[in-house]
Amino acid sequence: MAENSTFEHDPGLAEFTMERADDAIIWHDCYAYIKRVNRAACDLLGYTREQLVGMTIQDINPNSTPKTWAKFWKELQEKKVVVFEDDHRTRDGRIVPLETQVNFIEFEGREYAVAFSRDISKRRKIEEEKAQAYREICRLREQLKMENEYLQEEVQELQTFAGFVGQSPALQNILRQIEMVAPTDAGVLITGESGTGKELIAHEIHNRSERASRPMIRVNCASIPRELYESEFFGHVKGAFTGAVKDRTGRFELAHGGTLFLDEVGEIPLDLQSKLLRVLQEGTFERVGGETTQTADVRIIAATNRDLKREVEERRFREDLYYRLNVFPVEVPPLRKRKEDIPLLAAHFLELAARKFNHPKPKLSQAKINHLQGYDWPGNIRELQNVIERAVITARSGRFHFDLPTGGETYSASPPVRGEGEDGEAYRILTFEEIKQLDRDNILKALKKSGGKVFGTGGAAELLDTRPTTLASRIKRLGLKL
Repeated sequence: MAENSTFEHDPGLAEFTMERADDAIIWHDCYAYIKRVNRAACDLLGYTREQLVGMTIQDINPNSTPKTWAKFWKELQEKKVVVFEDDHRTRDGRIVPLETQVNFIEFEGREYAVAFSRDISKRRKIEEEKAQAYREICRLREQLKMENEYLQEEVQELQTFAGFVGQSPALQNILRQIEMVAPTDAGVLITGESGTGKELIAHEIHNRSERASRPMIRVNCASIPRELYESEFFGHVKGAFTGAVKDRTGRFELAHGGTLFLDEVGEIPLDLQSKLLRVLQEGTFERVGGETTQTADVRIIAATNRDLKREVEERRFREDLYYRLNVFPVEVPPLRKRKEDIPLLAAHFLELAARKFNHPKPKLSQAKINHLQGYDWPGNIRELQNVIERAVITARSGRFHFDLPTGGETYSASPPVRGEGEDGEAYRILTFEEIKQLDRDNILKALKKSGGKVFGTGGAAELLDTRPTTLASRIKRLGLKL
């Protein structure tokens, strides 16, 4: 230790520069030994003046080492004044953040430094709170951005779909089930063929629930690459795997407080179903590559076109997950079992298609409705929508007609005359005279239904979907009497 100098024992200078200052002031030499301190330094660090004098800076600064000290002193010699933020350790072991200004002094041929330090604990706390608030704002902004993009896609998909259009007993039964389960938080499993409107039912359940103010987030389980399932469900942190260039919010996190709709839930790989089950049971999850446990406050609505009970029996779907999802089952009937709804659905889709394509709305005659009702619709409501949209597009350049199969088991408007084949599948070839008779009988039925009226609304021409002048010519050619 260097010998004390006259400067170090100057009571007048110490009184002026140190004892009256609010900041903690510490004098030390080039070897880091403390030579003098003021009362504020003692109060800050919890030592007496006698205890501090003779200690080194390394004794009170946990970040200072001989190596960093040498670097610091060299910088101080060059700049004469150095300002920085650092931590000091108090006598009782607490760490106090300080803002310090160190001034270089030469006195009587020796080098000293005087450090003025101020406790910035409150400022650090405020800055950390601001930083935390900013991070939360950024997180919420990103979440809202993702929710907005997601919901825009959902709205776009649903805008042209039929909703609950129809009056059939099957549809009324679905609506009653929705009314029962929506106010609860029970899990719902919606089953039915593709295109029957399972997602619309999920939306209606969500919209009538207490979670309606929060979004319903959809996960198409059939479209997720196997290696991305966990990231899609739970999110990931930057660097969790190749391609994870930034943090990503998962669907569970997006749906927090709302509803998570697991579409095509039967497509989830068996080995990943256990991870989904754990979240549903425990209500917690972690992002891929992350260590923070997050809460999953979501209602689960699942949908599938598979027979999940059979999938369980054949060990392709976990039984415990199946019962977790299937608290309240809703089975959606195919369109062929609610054909009485087709006229209303067709009119609804026709109106939407005409607006969508900016085309004049074609007339939906009874003959065309009969045509639609004679088809079994393996693609259900979605197929009906597509057929009508295609008909509206082609109507501008030609006749308004529906492009439907005219044979096979999916079309039954005019059952074919069958022969005597053993399996009943061979069609008997009709003679021209038989075809003429069928045409005659069909026209007579239309005339009877229209009361002998050929032209105008409800006339036989409308029922047969043909021009009135064409029908009149055929009636004359066949020798029919009105």
